[in-house]
Amino acid sequence: MTFSLGIVGAGQFSGQFATLFQAHPGVGDVYVTDLLPERAEQLASAQGLAGTFPTYEAMLESKEVDAVAIFTQRWTHGPLVLQGLNAGKHVYSAVPMAITTEEIAAIIDAVRATGLTYMMGETSQYNPATVHARNQIAEGAFGRLFYAEGDYVHDMDLGFYEAYQYSGGEKWKETASYPPLLYPTHSVGGVLGAWQTHAVSVSAIGVVDDRGDGVFDKEVSRFGNDFSNATALFEVAGGGSFRTNEFRRVGYPSHIRESRFRFFGTEASMEQLATVAFWQDKKGVKDISELLEPKPTMAPDDPSLQHIAPDLRAAFTSGSAPVHDRARLPREFDHLHNGHEGSHHFLVDDFVTAVNNRTLPSVNAWVAARYTLPGIVAHDSARQGGARLEIPDFGDAPDA
Repeated sequence: MTFSLGIVGAGQFSGQFATLFQAHPGVGDVYVTDLLPERAEQLASAQGLAGTFPTYEAMLESKEVDAVAIFTQRWTHGPLVLQGLNAGKHVYSAVPMAITTEEIAAIIDAVRATGLTYMMGETSQYNPATVHARNQIAEGAFGRLFYAEGDYVHDMDLGFYEAYQYSGGEKWKETASYPPLLYPTHSVGGVLGAWQTHAVSVSAIGVVDDRGDGVFDKEVSRFGNDFSNATALFEVAGGGSFRTNEFRRVGYPSHIRESRFRFFGTEASMEQLATVAFWQDKKGVKDISELLEPKPTMAPDDPSLQHIAPDLRAAFTSGSAPVHDRARLPREFDHLHNGHEGSHHFLVDDFVTAVNNRTLPSVNAWVAARYTLPGIVAHDSARQGGARLEIPDFGDAPDA
């Protein structure tokens, strides 16, 4: 059983996923569309895709396309997802889910009403640290988990300027100011992807940028944002808390590891830094760095990465870590590129399996809301000087 897929957006990210979707035995024809038709044509030609569509609307009207995978600018996802669901298409969306509570609510309503598959492709769901913590929590190894930390630390100087210039054109600074807390799913998802709870309140602090280069300038920003760094402290259901950092001006080697996580329980704890990770209990410390270390499957100078800034290429070349269980993946993936610490293969397989088997994917609409909405509320808190705000919850997925 297979379904056809339309790729929406032919930028730096989508090409890597187009390869995986096309290779998956559960997917048939793969098409592409982009606001810049020449980019769609280039991707279709380079990857041997089934064809292109002149617009997203034309793709949605076509009976040749069963599902869409959205890889567009992060603030456009909510409306595009709703268009896709309302047109009767299954939807895979890059992160974040949306940028307002109203958009998130509308997506959940549409998924419930249509019965279609929606999945958000949160890479931290399969970050090796999250996978290991999830396994250890399931075994009760932490005792009672009461605190965790998740960071997404990616300096603008390490590839983000080039990425925004590539996607934003002449007015790229207007969107390069995207608020850090509105892109929360890597840090929040890495924590909640292991800890089966959800955030109920938050207090956040934003740091006003002082680079003076027009990025994170309120007068330039289409989001009215001048925070380049932000920290949020969340209270969770059932007792406990977690803290996340979203940093865009930081002296940190994000080309080595842009996301990192720590978990603390009554019986054991786990801490991850840029190059090392440790499991600790009341008896001692165990180095688990190798268990969490993905091995590259593609060289950073591979021709397929030529349009991606050098400082961003590590995210597209990582293979799988020993903690990853690859047994469930199609053998067609064994020698294909992976990315974001081994997550890409699993995310693609999650979506394809969910569509073909009519099952809920790992990061379904309800889970995606719990990974995304905390950041939206946290940004409001930061703009209010750290006011503690309640976080709405849409509940668990049906039959979850």
